[in-house]
Amino acid sequence: MSKMRILLTGGGGMVGRNLLEHSEIGEFEMLAPNSRELDLRDFGAVQSYLQTHRPDMVIHAAGKVGGIQANMREPVGFLLDNLDMGRNIVGASRQAGVKRLINLGSSCMYPRNHSEALGEDMVLKGELEPTNEGYALAKVVTARLCEYIMREDAAYRYKTLIPCNLYGRHDKFDPAHSHLVPAIIHKVYQAKQCGQRSVEIWGDGSARREFLYAGDLADAIVRAITQFDALPDVMNVGLGFDYTINEYYRAAAEVMGYDGEFVHDLSKPVGMARKLTSIERQQAWGWSARHDLQSGIEQTYQFYLQVCR
Repeated sequence: MSKMRILLTGGGGMVGRNLLEHSEIGEFEMLAPNSRELDLRDFGAVQSYLQTHRPDMVIHAAGKVGGIQANMREPVGFLLDNLDMGRNIVGASRQAGVKRLINLGSSCMYPRNHSEALGEDMVLKGELEPTNEGYALAKVVTARLCEYIMREDAAYRYKTLIPCNLYGRHDKFDPAHSHLVPAIIHKVYQAKQCGQRSVEIWGDGSARREFLYAGDLADAIVRAITQFDALPDVMNVGLGFDYTINEYYRAAAEVMGYDGEFVHDLSKPVGMARKLTSIERQQAWGWSARHDLQSGIEQTYQFYLQVCR
């Protein structure tokens, strides 16, 4: 019996590489072209690739990603690149007759400054966070396109997973491009190596964030492949609880053996005060994350030591 053939976009990114490392991924025939082999911004190239390889399923995990600094610095690129990649792979998949697709969205799609857990029906129900609005708009459009295709033809099942913030192996640790947790690991490591007795935190550190270890998202995606019919059309993937930024710094310092202090720069932007996803659909589907904060940071730190020092 032949294996299911799956086209994975973004196979060289953090989500894609964690998925390709999953212990059960060998059950499938994975196609994971890099951006040189398949430029998702080129609709004709995407059409040709799909017609040639005829995958049974597409997983769209590609994207131009970055932290607050990168999003504020390059809003045009974050909007256009992600919009082109999303609409091209979804539209070309439909044209090629690919009936099953898993689209990776982002919790940035949700309204800003909402204190309660964010449910899947809250997309477009409020103002987006300005510091990453371009990226969020592109993700919203791609998710809506998946919904519209299913609405027009029920034979097509194009489903969207909305992960909370992610960190883990194969993350970006360069401060110019990194998200919160890898940036913390890099800053604390540099402070420890240089003998610095303090590390700066943007804002007062009270903002709350939900970060999922990327290996856990990979596990959820593998389950989504095997349990596709039971998967909701749109579903958050997260922890269902969060930590303050100060708590992330303290957890990293404990894992890394740093005993200095933290100082706060109140002039710096911090984004949303809180962004927590509701995991009611995820729980009903029967999946939960395996890593706690300490074990996730430990594995990420070990990867950092391998590739960055």
